[in-house]
Amino acid sequence: MLIPILALLAAQQPAAESSEGIDLLLPDTSELIAGIIAFTIIFVFVWKWVLPTLQDIIEKRQQAIKAEQAAAEAAKIEAESLLADYRTQLAGARDEASRIVEDARQAGEAVKGDVVARAQSEAEAIKQRAVAEAATERDRLAVQLRHEVAALSLDVAEKVVGSSLDEDAQRALVDRYIDELGGTKA
Repeated sequence: MLIPILALLAAQQPAAESSEGIDLLLPDTSELIAGIIAFTIIFVFVWKWVLPTLQDIIEKRQQAIKAEQAAAEAAKIEAESLLADYRTQLAGARDEASRIVEDARQAGEAVKGDVVARAQSEAEAIKQRAVAEAATERDRLAVQLRHEVAALSLDVAEKVVGSSLDEDAQRALVDRYIDELGGTKA
């Protein structure tokens, strides 16, 4: 309906003569009316159908953004809570690890003390056995020495009885006997 009216208006207007000045900038009256009518139709169409749809889309987008912000805030709060829990658990684990290390150190010290005590008692037992063996060996050597001294005494007595006993010979015999005893002790 609008298009036929515009066509009629365009047909009624006489052919434009050469225009000058401001007429060059202004459109023809029929073009102006047609432009105003087209603008009005587009404006009403946009006002009636496009703007409400656009506002609905904008509102939905705002609501989605608000929902995403709320979800992000909830996730942030949950993450902070989890982080606090993890830090608490980590501190507990560190305390537990420290306690385990301390227990292990104390157990190691106890084992070390047991080993040292056992080694000392074994060393003392070995020392006592060595002292006992030395005493036994000393006693055995003393008995053997007595037997040798007795044998030497018998030998000396035989020599003395077999030879004359003058005083110089007796002194020489005793000196020799003392020298022999001194040599066996050293």
